[in-house]
Amino acid sequence: MAITSAVCNTFKTEVLRAIHNFTNGGNTFRLALYTSSATLNKSTTQYITANEVANGNGYTTKGAALTNVTPALSGDTACCDFSNISFTSASFTARGCLIFNDTASNDPSVCAIDFGGDKTVTSGTFTIEFPAADASNAILRIA
Repeated sequence: MAITSAVCNTFKTEVLRAIHNFTNGGNTFRLALYTSSATLNKSTTQYITANEVANGNGYTTKGAALTNVTPALSGDTACCDFSNISFTSASFTARGCLIFNDTASNDPSVCAIDFGGDKTVTSGTFTIEFPAADASNAILRIA
């Protein structure tokens, strides 16, 4: 089992079918956290519960809603920015996450992200910091 960072293949075609709306007031996108036992990669088609971080201890099943979802163009690359997200009063270990569309039917996946190793928080704040939304750094890029 492994988590591999990738834009999900199904997302690529779903964008062309207008399933995902990244504009303000569009769809609600969420970020769910997973343990090292999870399998997430380009073939992940939708939000899954298997090996998600357990509910409680500062984490809620299905993770948290992403805010300030902002699509932009950086050169010839479409990018999407999100506000950083924090889980407070947290005590858990996560290996990666899945961004998915909570509004669309069956919670289709957008991208999987591997943290490069287990990240643990004990009675503290677990923060996901998104990089600059540009052609070289954005978490979600379409070139």
